[in-house]
Amino acid sequence: MALSRITVLISGRGSNLAALVQVARRGEIDATVTQVVSNRPAAAGLAFAGECGIATAVVDHREHASRDAFDAALADAIDAGEPDVIVLAGFMRVLGSAFVQRYEGRMINVHPSLLPLYPGLHTHRRALADGVRVHGCTVHYVVPDVDRGPIIAQGVVPVHDGDDEAALAARVLAVEHRLLPAAVGWHCAGRLAVAAGRVRVDGPPALADVSLMVPPPDAPPDAPPPAPPARWRAANSAALAPVSRCRWHPPRSFRATRPGCGTT
Repeated sequence: MALSRITVLISGRGSNLAALVQVARRGEIDATVTQVVSNRPAAAGLAFAGECGIATAVVDHREHASRDAFDAALADAIDAGEPDVIVLAGFMRVLGSAFVQRYEGRMINVHPSLLPLYPGLHTHRRALADGVRVHGCTVHYVVPDVDRGPIIAQGVVPVHDGDDEAALAARVLAVEHRLLPAAVGWHCAGRLAVAAGRVRVDGPPALADVSLMVPPPDAPPDAPPPAPPARWRAANSAALAPVSRCRWHPPRSFRATRPGCGTT
């Protein structure tokens, strides 16, 4: 079966991009990251993608007079990569309704809060200001209403006394790195169904155990992120290993004219 082609949109360092590439290139999901697009030319994630031989593109929002113009240029860049799914991994631009509808049902976002709590920016600061005892992240389908799409999976972390934004953000990010690849893998395997705004995970439960990740209640403030259940680790141990090498997977239109290209 052909691997699903993933385009990842980023604005910064690309740590969730790296986590997704790691899992995909260890063969733990039926997909491969084939393109990375950023709205910021200096985004560190572009360098990572280049080192891995992944095609990159920059669509600088500052060079477009309107959101519609930016959205049109971004869509052109994405379509050139012929993706099956688009993943927003730290992409810090609000996308217009027409753009979102263009990729309806195949655009996934990771957000650093337990939606519907704290949509938008500064989620960790707001959580600390409200004195919540738990916080986390959400992977969801993208809809025109920002951060309101059907929820695929969520990860929960404790908020410890003495936490600042940086400490809480790091704890949440560690869970994002596990949750996002799992959720994207479910989508690419055809295991997700949306009905009445709710996502159902179908098929064998090997990964479904992590659709809600909750750490032990007595975990100390500096504890490592919660490990997936033993059943998940047994089935996906390779996903936790470092990436050993990178491969380029060119678009289908390119491969059609150059048989054998992109296979090593």
